[in-house]
Amino acid sequence: MINITEANKKVVEAFMEARPVVVGTAKAIEVIPGMHKDLYLHAGPPISWERMAGPMKGAMIGALIFEGRAKTAEEANKLLESGQIKFAPCHEHASVGPMAGVISPSMAVFIVENKTHGNKAYSGMNEGRGKVLRMGAYSPEVIDRMKWLNDVYAPTMDAALKSAGGVDIRSLLGKALHMGDDGHNRLDAASLLFTTSLAPHIAKVAKNAATASDVVRFMGENALTILNPVMAACKTMTDAGANIEGSTIVTVMARNGTDFGIRVSGLGDRWFTGPAGQVKALYFPGFTVKDANPDIGDSTITETAGIGGFAMATAPAIVTFISGTAKDAVQTTMDMYEITYAEHKYFTIPFLEFRGTPTGVDIRKVVEKSMLPRVNTGVAHKDPGVGQVGAGVVTPPMNIFEDALVAFAEKYGI
Repeated sequence: MINITEANKKVVEAFMEARPVVVGTAKAIEVIPGMHKDLYLHAGPPISWERMAGPMKGAMIGALIFEGRAKTAEEANKLLESGQIKFAPCHEHASVGPMAGVISPSMAVFIVENKTHGNKAYSGMNEGRGKVLRMGAYSPEVIDRMKWLNDVYAPTMDAALKSAGGVDIRSLLGKALHMGDDGHNRLDAASLLFTTSLAPHIAKVAKNAATASDVVRFMGENALTILNPVMAACKTMTDAGANIEGSTIVTVMARNGTDFGIRVSGLGDRWFTGPAGQVKALYFPGFTVKDANPDIGDSTITETAGIGGFAMATAPAIVTFISGTAKDAVQTTMDMYEITYAEHKYFTIPFLEFRGTPTGVDIRKVVEKSMLPRVNTGVAHKDPGVGQVGAGVVTPPMNIFEDALVAFAEKYGI
């Protein structure tokens, strides 16, 4: 007879005791398991080219141009339709990517190692907000930025990280949550902590003063500098609790712009999917809900690990970016305690007397209480080539939790 309580305790302990450290960078094909020259990774559950949303198609087009395998969008489209390019979820290759989440073979990725359990995860370089590849844009300036990130920024970061002996992301996030971050859409403090910890090493290892200046300036001006390492860190946390027999804890929540998918620890690598929802958003000037693509991205790995939308009580100022009120931010965190198994040991909320963040979504509680996880996210334009149009809050479809619970009952005979 399975002991669900003990299994769930084991999973959330693994989440919390994971100590992810970003240790360096490398090209994806050099480090990501199973990566090859024709494999292009994407956010969310599995999807075919025909079903991909506009921003994911745009990011794939941009990735082929970046790789030098196409010169124009038309050439890229033909190659993507040919069947020669293979697609797979980042999550199936120990990786995560924000928004479209596209990782191509030559792209530089951060390497994050969980020092407690020994597993690793990978995520690309963050471009900042607005007209960026991960939002489906692929204009010349977008590709030029990607090339700079690959050829200048990533090698400098690799040398700086090695000089620093790595950066402990769990420790950094714990501090940032006390400084007004949520760990997902608001990472102002975390990005600054990351920048200040590496700046002396960048100054030491950069090939010249101009490069050091450019890299530090880019990090300092990009409030999402640390988003990708944080996502990879959260991936190492939740992977440490994956595939535990008898557990009802969610280990993956991810969206591809068409489908929202989850994985559950006690159900292995099986995906449970439903339609991606429309984000309740605050839109940039000139854009409305009519421009928005449905929910997209792997960044919900932060909520899966117990931060992001689940930690919104630490970051009431985030509502100026995603809409709502400060009370809404606090209430979101309070509601998430209702559907999670534990309170985090190391991620705490000053406003709630340093109560731990809600950690470990339990599919039983979601269904029993008819309460869905709430996540905050960016919004990409529905058409390829445009970019970000806003940010807001969204929930998954209920059917994926119901389907997972039925599958759990069938597997374990309960």
